[in-house]
Parts: sequence; structure tokens; C-alpha cells
Amino acid sequence: MSNNTLFTPFKNKGLSLTNRIVMAPMTRQFSPNGVPTSDVAGYYRRRAEGGTGLIITEGTTVNDKVATMGATIPRFHGDDALVGWQQVVDEVHNADGKIMPQLWHVGMARVAENAPFPELPSAGPSGLFKPGKQGAEPMTVAHIESVIEAFAKAAADAKRIGMDGVEIHGAHGYLVDQFFWEGTNQRTDSWGGNMENRGRFAVEIIKAIRAATSPDFPIVLRYSQWKQQDYTARLAQTPQELEQFLHPLSEAGVDIFHCSQRRYWESEFDGSELNLAGWTKKITGKSTITVGSVGLNDDFFGAFKGEDSNTRSVDDLLERLGAGEFDLVAVGRALLQDPSWANKIKEGRTDELEQYSGKSLGSLS
Repeated sequence: MSNNTLFTPFKNKGLSLTNRIVMAPMTRQFSPNGVPTSDVAGYYRRRAEGGTGLIITEGTTVNDKVATMGATIPRFHGDDALVGWQQVVDEVHNADGKIMPQLWHVGMARVAENAPFPELPSAGPSGLFKPGKQGAEPMTVAHIESVIEAFAKAAADAKRIGMDGVEIHGAHGYLVDQFFWEGTNQRTDSWGGNMENRGRFAVEIIKAIRAATSPDFPIVLRYSQWKQQDYTARLAQTPQELEQFLHPLSEAGVDIFHCSQRRYWESEFDGSELNLAGWTKKITGKSTITVGSVGLNDDFFGAFKGEDSNTRSVDDLLERLGAGEFDLVAVGRALLQDPSWANKIKEGRTDELEQYSGKSLGSLS
């Protein structure tokens, strides 16, 4: 299968890429006190040198005391952290790469005693980690509004230091997704209830980011049906419900939807072979990123346990990309293992692709 479609240029507003390969965000926890180091900068630079078109950083937290799960997860606030991120931007740009931060608030996924400010309770729309598991009081409206402002400030700082856009982490059962998911959003005010109200938190974040940056600054939203709390959870059971979910987000200003699946080759709804990114593009007309075990046979949950995974052909991926089902392809573990994955694919050196090893999580290779 020709890989030409994977190595065609892509443009969306102020974002111009030389190919369709995106480095998926992967939490690494190598930033002491939340500050990215020169090792972090080198880690991202090597992926740019290896041919990756766009790098989306690991989740980096906005300015809220309970936004993070750990002291070595990077943050995107404070002069010291932003100086670290400036070094990352410079290294990637010097290697002719493009990069944007994934802005993150972990919500009720935070375990207070293991995180900074352990005396403070974690935050969620209804204080639920998952349906029926209460961990805190519901967020106040004032707290909700302050977190929206924190996302906007982080985006403005990203633009100021030269990032090529921002991604909002709205997937996998973290704070934004906890608002989306009816199972964790049991509010009875205008931030909960029907799907439109449950999406309001994200809509207001998107609008605030747009107001704090510029019309041509790319905004990416990552979302998922599944949650870390429940792999079978679904925000939308039908294409019609997915349209109801996506339309306000698209109208608010999302430029690219990053559609997270555990396995990209799985169809989203019965009666169609389209995956989640395919359906999202069909419904919104916006560009989409597909993600989920690209280049590997097993989904990524085993990776967290240090398990290895065998390489998988990308022929079907190339066929679907060429057919226009989605626009960009996010690669996670394969790129974590092998910084030159993109160049090896481009040059036909598939026999040189490295098999993913769980040991790669132990360092910034």
C-alpha cells in the first residue's frame, strides 16, 4: 500500500504540516515540580527530527491547585514551567517540527493524598469519580468559572511562547469529560442535565480560548466515548446523538477533533465502517485526527502495566486516510518506542520498526 497519503501536506488555519503524522499525548512524569527539563525538550526534539509532522505534548495542567495528579506531571502555568516549555518549543521548531500543548485538568481522577495540596479535595461537576462513587462535593460555579479562565490563560501563554495551537483534553474521564458524561455529571443547574448543558463547560472553555488568542490560532479538542472508569461508556449511542454532542463544540470554535478510540480500526456504529473520527468529520465537516493502537496489535492499557506489543501493518490505515475518512493520524506507543517511526514508514524501512517494549516508559528515550 502506498504511503503517499500519509506524507502529503496539511493546513488548518495557522497550522501548516508537512505530513499527516501526529504524536499522541502520553503522560511521562519527568518534570520535577511540574517544570519541563532539557531532557523533556530533547525527547520532543527527537520526534520532530524523526519526521513527525505535529507533536501534541503530554497532558500539562492548567492553573488550578487540584488540576494535577502528581508533582512530576508538567504544568502550563508559572514562570518556571513556561520557561521550560519555551525551551521545548525552540528545540522542536529548530528541528522543523510543529508542537502544541495538551491542556489538562484531571478532575476527580486525582487521588488527593498522592498529589500536591493533599489537604484539598479533588474537583468534578458532581464530585463523582464514576457513577455511584462520590469523592468530593460538586464544584461551585465560581470554581467552574475560574477553571475556564485558567484554560484561556494557558492558551494565551501557549501562543505567546510560540506554540502552534492548543489541544483541550476532553477525553478519558478527566474533568472536561466528567462534565460530558451523564454518569459523572448529575448537576441540576445549567452545567448539567441534558447533553447541551453537559457540554457547556467545554463550549465556554473553547470560546474563552478563542477570545484569549486569535481567530487563526488552532484549537483541537480530544474526546472519547470510553472512559478510564468504564471502557464501555458512550456519550452517544447513535449518529444523531453524536451530532447533538458535536454541533455546539464545533460552533464554539473547535478546528480539529481528536477522536480517541482504543483501536482505530473499529467501526463506531452498526451499519457503517466509519470509525469515530470518520463519523465526526462527516457530521461536523471539520478536520479530524484518528488515534488508537496505530502500528501496534494491542491497545495501550497493557502499556501501563509494562507489557510489550507487536507491530501491526498500517495498510488499512493508509487506505482509510486516502479515502478521506479522517485527515490526521496520531501515533502513541510506536513513537514513544521509536522516535524515527515516521521517517522509517516514509522510506519503506518497515523491517527496522522497533517492537514496543513496556520498558520504554522508564526513560525519555
